[in-house]
Amino acid sequence: MIGWHRTLVRRKWTQRSDSRGGRPPIDSDVSELIVLLATDNMRWGYGKIAGELQKLGHDVSTSTVRNVLKAHDILPAPVRLGSIGWRTLMQHYKHQLLACDFFTVETIRLQTLYVFFLIELATRRVYLAGVTANPDGAWVAQQARNLLWLREETETELLCLIRDHDKKYTPSFDAVFQSEGMAIIATPFQTPNANAFAERWVRTAREECLDHVLILSDAHLRRVLTEFVAYYNTRRPHQSLDQQSPVTRTPPVTAGPVAYRPVLGGIIKDYYRTPALLGA
Repeated sequence: MIGWHRTLVRRKWTQRSDSRGGRPPIDSDVSELIVLLATDNMRWGYGKIAGELQKLGHDVSTSTVRNVLKAHDILPAPVRLGSIGWRTLMQHYKHQLLACDFFTVETIRLQTLYVFFLIELATRRVYLAGVTANPDGAWVAQQARNLLWLREETETELLCLIRDHDKKYTPSFDAVFQSEGMAIIATPFQTPNANAFAERWVRTAREECLDHVLILSDAHLRRVLTEFVAYYNTRRPHQSLDQQSPVTRTPPVTAGPVAYRPVLGGIIKDYYRTPALLGA
């Protein structure tokens, strides 16, 4: 009798169950939306993402958000800002990154001048922040304030600033960008290639402009670079931008004689077409 009872119990607990247990699988559309919110907003944690999803009509737990991001190898915030691979950061988040750097120029009187500039990684748009012989922390912070006032006229939304560990970048400098909701990302030590976009622009500025001009003073250097940056941003074709300029050019005129506008006294020639005269 006891053996028969044990047999019935064994049969009951060895029957295949239709219930798999656990939460039902998340829809692929919701999963893709979680990834989008995390990659577009690097400072958002699991709870913030879950809250945004609720606004969009999806009741998703923070643990589900965590599992989805983990499955896509996306680290949690704020680790996401600094612990992902540098190459991934540059490629995946470039539309949200602004980088800054210095380079030096020698005048004909052998005075060393420092050029401070910033560049948007996605558009390659360059901002000439300032030229000085004495770039102390207070001067650098003030140029940052001036730049942000200028950038209010643009529509590009940036979330992070890349800089190196130069002592000229003081807490006051960082605070200028943090007050605008931007995070500060310092490049790894002794890795100049980590700021490759800025380094490449310095090379372009030297090869196409500064190597062909004798610089007289800081005011002269400022005028030269202001003209070159204006040309670079609005008229110079850029191979990585499918031959567009950082500030998108209007569709070209396809008929009419070819002319050019001299830049920097003719060191650079900016070609264009003049509209053909009616009845000519």
